[in-house]
Amino acid sequence: MKLNEIRDNPGAHKHRKRVGRGIGSGKGKTSGSGVKGQKSRTGVAIGGFEGGQMPLHRRLPKRGFKNIFRKEYQVVNLGRIQKAIDEGKLQASDIDGAKLQAAGLVRVGDAPIRLLNKGALSAKISVSIDSASAAAVAAVEKAGGKVALPAVEAAA
Repeated sequence: MKLNEIRDNPGAHKHRKRVGRGIGSGKGKTSGSGVKGQKSRTGVAIGGFEGGQMPLHRRLPKRGFKNIFRKEYQVVNLGRIQKAIDEGKLQASDIDGAKLQAAGLVRVGDAPIRLLNKGALSAKISVSIDSASAAAVAAVEKAGGKVALPAVEAAA
């Protein structure tokens, strides 16, 4: 096979229909837009507009409350940390956000990381993290490790 012999599979590339090129083309004159009206023009952005009738999204009742100031955490469970240590992705000493990220336990981003008590922990770990549940801190200390939290989190 040579570079000049490379081709798409048959039917993989479909040519676009050229509109507005005479009635014989099948898409001439109005180019498939029908006749007159707003939708036959370019630059139409109707969205939820229903011809003057009250739109559905305004007719339905709104429920609940969404707090725009909430803090969203990236969650790491103790069981996943133990699994990463067993697989050799993490060292039990001095675990922090960057090492969790390198091990693939959290996403890349600036969201704070929260440690939760799900799964079993047998290794003696030392964790420096943004936030942790009381049960997770207790589980780490029971295994002989320690959790370092920021001063604000520890006071709260």
